[in-house]
Amino acid sequence: MSKQNTVAIVGRPNVGKSTLFNRLVGQRKAIMDNESGVTRDRHYGYGDWIGKNFTVIDTGGYVHNSEDIFEGEINKQVKLAIEEADVILFMVDAEAGVHGLDEEFAHVLRRYISKKPIYMVANKADTNLRANGVGEFYSLGLGDGEIYAISSANGHGTGELLDAVVANFDDPGIEEPESEIPRIAVVGRPNVGKSSLVNLLLGEDRSIVTEIAGTTRDSISARYNAFGKEFILVDTAGLRRKAKVSEDVEFYANMRSLRALEECDVCIVMLDASRGIEAQDVNIITLADKNRKGIVILVNKWDLVENKETNTAKDFEAKILEKIAPIAYIPIVFISVLNKQRVHKAIETAIEVYHNKRRKIPTSQLNDIMLKEIEKYGPPALKGKMIRIKYVTQLPTHNPVFAFFANLPQYVQTNYVRYLENRMREHFDFTGVPIGILFRKK
Repeated sequence: MSKQNTVAIVGRPNVGKSTLFNRLVGQRKAIMDNESGVTRDRHYGYGDWIGKNFTVIDTGGYVHNSEDIFEGEINKQVKLAIEEADVILFMVDAEAGVHGLDEEFAHVLRRYISKKPIYMVANKADTNLRANGVGEFYSLGLGDGEIYAISSANGHGTGELLDAVVANFDDPGIEEPESEIPRIAVVGRPNVGKSSLVNLLLGEDRSIVTEIAGTTRDSISARYNAFGKEFILVDTAGLRRKAKVSEDVEFYANMRSLRALEECDVCIVMLDASRGIEAQDVNIITLADKNRKGIVILVNKWDLVENKETNTAKDFEAKILEKIAPIAYIPIVFISVLNKQRVHKAIETAIEVYHNKRRKIPTSQLNDIMLKEIEKYGPPALKGKMIRIKYVTQLPTHNPVFAFFANLPQYVQTNYVRYLENRMREHFDFTGVPIGILFRKK
């Protein structure tokens, strides 16, 4: 059985770890910026080199005694990545030379010298002068006897580095192990509890959690097994309105969250019970609907709602449905991540929505049921033209889309399309899933 050969990229802040990560995985997955400390959580991707597949972990910059309030959590994430890795790439800055933080971090890495291979990677060696000056990093006393002078930005020297790295892997590894696994993205406004939910489900601190809005910047993926099914859980940065996005890092965090929404199968949209449903929540739900995603609404922090009565949840649900109308197919689950209340019900519902999204209805069953509904209430005539629907079939698409064949498809009105969708939902379970209905000439 193939395994995931794992490579961790570590070092102090702003030496180019995310740039190398993006180059190794072949796409701009990690946010890059000149600002120090952009990467905070562990970030995973997949690469391959000369027939060997491997997992790459990008990490935040390791710092000791800094003013960064996230320092302790970032350092914990870095150490978890080191423990998980089969190979460690210790990245330094060829332009800046040996830095005090490099020396501090070298002390951390020395305890792993006998356990796993460590490679010294001198990044930003864009000129011959810088490449020839990397010998000073031998003073750190780490590596395999060679310092790999590279440029993450243009790829110079990365081939030699990868040759050395993959020589440690006897197994070819797993090719894009996540490509066929369903993806569930947890999205919502900042500070509604997305990272806390993901950490609770995974049973580990996969994402850094603080009371500060905007703590999560990248979209963080992790595997999750539940109810006999393996999924990829994606924690995302809080989605703000464009007018509220004020800096480059926040802009790219927003873009990563939007991409996570576009690439997932099911969106868990989290709301804050103490604030109710707001305009940005409606925007996120509408966006997921337009992208034809499965959707589950989680109302988190339900424990903060005081004086709950029999109909409190029902009334809250009615307000949500009123705000997101005409969208009416989304299940709503009330949870408290803090109190671990109904959290597994939330993920169980997301899995049910995924199965609904993949549901295929046999053509004979569709026609038996839907043609009877059409007989009860046929499409209204338009301009004196009688519309006859003769046949229906489900199209071979990733989302539920149904083609109704009629003599005059162009005359079918929107209200009748809504009637057909309502009848479809009555007979077949498409809870949480947008349905597409098309009319074609027969």
